[in-house]
Amino acid sequence: MKKIVSIALGICLLVFCNPSNSQILKKIKDKTQQRGDQKVDQTIDKGLDKAEDATKKKDKPEEKKEDKKIEDTSPTTEQSKPGPVQFKTYANYDFVPGEKILFEDNFTDDPDGEFPSHWELIKGQAVLNTINGQKSFLLTDGNYATIQPLVKNKTYLGSQFTIEFDTYYKAGAYGIIVFFLGQDGNDIGNVSFQSDAVSCTYVDGKNLTADHSSEKHEAYPDKWHHIAIAYKDKQIKVYLDEQRVLVVPNSNISPASIALGGIGDQEKPIIIKSIRIAEGGGMNMLGKKFTDTKIITHGINFDYNKATIRPESMGTLNMIVKLLNENPELKFEVGGHTDSDGEDAYNLKLSQQRADAVRTQLIAMGIDAGRLTAKGYGESKSIADNNTPEGKANNRRVEFVKQS
Repeated sequence: MKKIVSIALGICLLVFCNPSNSQILKKIKDKTQQRGDQKVDQTIDKGLDKAEDATKKKDKPEEKKEDKKIEDTSPTTEQSKPGPVQFKTYANYDFVPGEKILFEDNFTDDPDGEFPSHWELIKGQAVLNTINGQKSFLLTDGNYATIQPLVKNKTYLGSQFTIEFDTYYKAGAYGIIVFFLGQDGNDIGNVSFQSDAVSCTYVDGKNLTADHSSEKHEAYPDKWHHIAIAYKDKQIKVYLDEQRVLVVPNSNISPASIALGGIGDQEKPIIIKSIRIAEGGGMNMLGKKFTDTKIITHGINFDYNKATIRPESMGTLNMIVKLLNENPELKFEVGGHTDSDGEDAYNLKLSQQRADAVRTQLIAMGIDAGRLTAKGYGESKSIADNNTPEGKANNRRVEFVKQS
């Protein structure tokens, strides 16, 4: 440091003591002035940057709450971990969806920010948004906002059917309502899901309500929930996540179709995804000798493009386990099947992974490994038209084929 100072002093003496070096002095003066100006400019720039940032923050519109990341808290495992899935809370789950899918929509073909193509808007406003990588249907305005699935046959429900979907409940939002519609399209009853209770209103204003437990109530907001409804000969069973929460022994209504709705709100919208309506349900084959050649199931669900079994699959898996336990001589091939979307080789590989995952799960549930084999068929054995959404949904299935 001292050496540098000495050199600098020497240069100054040389310049000032020698008039011929006035040009050098002028350059030093100019350079000093430039550096000073640069420091001033930098200080001003920093101040302007801060002011500009503050203005941007002030002028920036508040982020829409529905666009914020919503965590999918449904229990899943990674596909890279091929072991069985632990769904202890679903151990006694007994919901089994219908065998023939009438309508299913995961919104995979619809653009973000638009109204989905397989629905009709009856009242209010609704829009499709991608939330945490998952396309979801948001009811954003209306009392009541009401939407209906577009099904070719306007009166598509019979004496036995099932309804399933996932809903995300934002704290303080209004819950989703499933409206049962008669032959004339008018509301004849409904099932309402709120943060603290599930209720069913039917003929002449009769109402049955089941409260959530206090733990359930506190844990209900700000996460995804799976809803399932089974209707059979005027009896209605309602499931919320792993629990059967409400039974209506005789509703005295005969629905022909359904609608979904509630009080829509921009800040706290009603959010749903993965909607499925199926004919039949329950697959009442337990307690008798199994003589069929195979069982076709649509109740074993997987994460999108993965072999990760979803928790709501436990109803169907529990049924298969009970059937095998009651028929000890029975052996099954677990067959995985896909629709025609995607490459053949990819579908074949995915279907094999899914068949393997189901076999592994059944073994973990106590079935002897020697009674089960697994085979993926990809899209090679379609049972429905791959050109329609419901056809594709019926082709995505797990079959249990009887082996000799």
